[in-house]
Amino acid sequence: MDLDYRYASASDAPAMAELFAANHHDALTEQQRAEQGFVQGAFDVDVLRAMAERGGLLVADDDGRLAGLLGLLSPADALNPPPPVAALLDAQDSLHWQGQPLSATRWLIYGPVVVDGAYRGRGVARGLFTAAVEAASGRAEVMVAFIELVNKTSWRVHVDGFGMTPMGEFTIGDRAYGVVGAPAGPSAVPGA
Repeated sequence: MDLDYRYASASDAPAMAELFAANHHDALTEQQRAEQGFVQGAFDVDVLRAMAERGGLLVADDDGRLAGLLGLLSPADALNPPPPVAALLDAQDSLHWQGQPLSATRWLIYGPVVVDGAYRGRGVARGLFTAAVEAASGRAEVMVAFIELVNKTSWRVHVDGFGMTPMGEFTIGDRAYGVVGAPAGPSAVPGA
């Protein structure tokens, strides 16, 4: 499968919103969430368009059909962050990457990541991860994601599959999140 991994454009926003909505936590059954993972947050057409215009989204494009998307943006560009992103930003001094507080490190927020159901198991998530690592090279030392701990599928993909390193946890209400990081730069891609 030959996909084009590229930065999203504003014109991709409707297709990205549709993909995001179809894989949102609230749109899936408990069994679907357990089997395929899920995304959360309020990412409608306007939010996704704004993120694309700031260069904060990568997509996997299959000749005009959106196979997946991945957010990758600077913490400074996290305008009006939702609670998990705000908690991650607040935890920068207590999270460490290679012995340094995250606050003293150049880093990018990695995620959300979502792959269309028709493309799962075909390397799209790995392709997006590889594109993100390359896009982050020179901009950051590390890409940092948070994964709700009940999202075992996302944990397996990112930690077990891509080798992202656990950095700590935080809790918002009754929801626990793990924070993971991956070094930026092409040499950081396992199996590449």
